[in-house]
Amino acid sequence: MEVPSNSWGSGGSPNASPSDPRLQPTPDYGTLGPGSDLRPGSPVRPSGRRTAMVLAAIAGALVAILVRSASGGSSERPSFAKLFHRSSDSSSEPKRGDDSSNALKPQQQAEALLERAVSRSDGAVEQIASDVDSWRGKLRWDSQIAALTTAALNSTDLRVRESGIEVELAAYGLGKNTASFDYVLRTLNTGDQANSNWALWSLGLLGNRGVETERAVQVLTAHLHDSAEESRHWSVEGLALVGTNSVIPALLQTMHDDPSPLVRERAACGLAESGMFTQEQRLSAVPQLINYTDDPSLDAPTHAWAFHALRDITQQQIPADTAAWRNWYKTANRD
Repeated sequence: MEVPSNSWGSGGSPNASPSDPRLQPTPDYGTLGPGSDLRPGSPVRPSGRRTAMVLAAIAGALVAILVRSASGGSSERPSFAKLFHRSSDSSSEPKRGDDSSNALKPQQQAEALLERAVSRSDGAVEQIASDVDSWRGKLRWDSQIAALTTAALNSTDLRVRESGIEVELAAYGLGKNTASFDYVLRTLNTGDQANSNWALWSLGLLGNRGVETERAVQVLTAHLHDSAEESRHWSVEGLALVGTNSVIPALLQTMHDDPSPLVRERAACGLAESGMFTQEQRLSAVPQLINYTDDPSLDAPTHAWAFHALRDITQQQIPADTAAWRNWYKTANRD
């Protein structure tokens, strides 16, 4: 698998229906502007380094309808058009000149506040935390929410990433409780790969929000040994979302041992920039990543991903030279 020169690969797509192009995200990904996670005046698009997240999010669109039904939402199955396109009903549009998100319907309120959070507007993160429970069961999972949550999960601010997780759970209709966790587990065990991919992702979302976190880690870690590459891939993504200290060794081991280049790359990306780790947590992986750069049991692409991860974590533009990295690490620890 070719190593991208300046960004991590997308890591594949857990499509609910691979033959249906309406489930495919736009390939026209934008980039983040300076000083903000969203370019002013531009449409919201996920950046390349979080492509995998939007793929997982959109993959769950159909499953989310079942979730919403199980949690007391509408049992009516929306059409694809309603799922992936914003309503043209003029009555749902905010009134001209009304900037208050409180004047909007829940769907528009969630979109407006999440866009403000991504743009680092003061108070948006706090407002989402205050309002998100009232949105549960009232949001429609569509391409706009998918793009906004992806932009949030791509933010360099962990608080904005948390907002993205909160809104995504609300749009899925998943409450932050054991009942939702158990529902996701049942979905995981249906035997359908697309459902399993969504469930592994959702376990990461719930685990990050403190819902059965230890159980989430246990289930996700167990699925790192599945025969299906997709399951191992989305277990990696889920563990990165959980973001606890306990999952870092599992990601390091997966990066070293998994037979799939895709899964090894996604584990490296999880350690370097994806998910919900703090900078201190990512730095704890640096010694092992340095060891991986010249580990003779690893192939050249994995060596390259280790160097890539080291640069992302440390922001040091050191050449792909193991001795140079070891010298830097010793010097940095002496300061």
